[in-house]
Amino acid sequence: MPKKAVQQFMLGTVLNSEPQARQTLAALKAAGYDGIELCGFMIHPIGFMVKMLTKAAGMPVGKGGNLDWHKLVQEAGLEVVSLHTDLGSLERDPKEVAREAQSFGTKYVVITGMYRFDYGDEATVRNLAARLNKAGEALLQEGVELLYHNHNCELRRVNDQKRAYDILLEETDPRFVNFEFDSYWFTEGGANALAWMQRLGHRMKLWHINDRGSRVQGPAVTPILKTDSMELGTGNMDLDSLLEQALQANVDAVILESHRNWIDGSPVKSAQVSAQFLNRIPE
Repeated sequence: MPKKAVQQFMLGTVLNSEPQARQTLAALKAAGYDGIELCGFMIHPIGFMVKMLTKAAGMPVGKGGNLDWHKLVQEAGLEVVSLHTDLGSLERDPKEVAREAQSFGTKYVVITGMYRFDYGDEATVRNLAARLNKAGEALLQEGVELLYHNHNCELRRVNDQKRAYDILLEETDPRFVNFEFDSYWFTEGGANALAWMQRLGHRMKLWHINDRGSRVQGPAVTPILKTDSMELGTGNMDLDSLLEQALQANVDAVILESHRNWIDGSPVKSAQVSAQFLNRIPE
């Protein structure tokens, strides 16, 4: 059965010191999580501009880059299910990226999508697929596998028949590149997440999960409500069907990630509520 994990992005505001990080990870373990998904620029010191850009995107990274993550994860009894990095770092030094992933005991490195990138340009997306193949082959020589993580930008059409994600699926080699599928972002983009999961099949190695709905109570100003991320089982996504498909695909881990709209503004409380859904997964 898949491991239950939390993406480190979700925890940036509660990882600012060693005592706080230790308390946060202990709370996740107690809630039933088996692991954590680490981000390369949250386990190393980073510059001011990177911090500001991630904060502007709704993903504050906090000060966790100064902490000893090998020790913290081990002490918490959690497993590292993957390591997120950027394609540039991977292309520059695949041996070093692989070495770091292996130092945490994971076999997966994940590319989290491209910034300042035109997902609507067919030639550019085809070139990305070729770059992913090359990077994935280099990683595999070091004993580590490459996964690509989607957001909603991959739903942009590159021509009348295909979206960017079609190109990435069709032109990446399954020997070298597979996928960490984020059903929330495709749902947010208006796509049928279940259909895409079915199309991915066993190429979906990890599943990013979230729910979507509204917290509005009482009368609303208009009949159109703003929706946002929600704790699992409290929104409107058909998570049961998605979970069934993920289990059929034999994914290695189901990974929770939300960036905001947490209960009481607390990512830890939000993760604890979502654990009630995840803990239904058979052991």
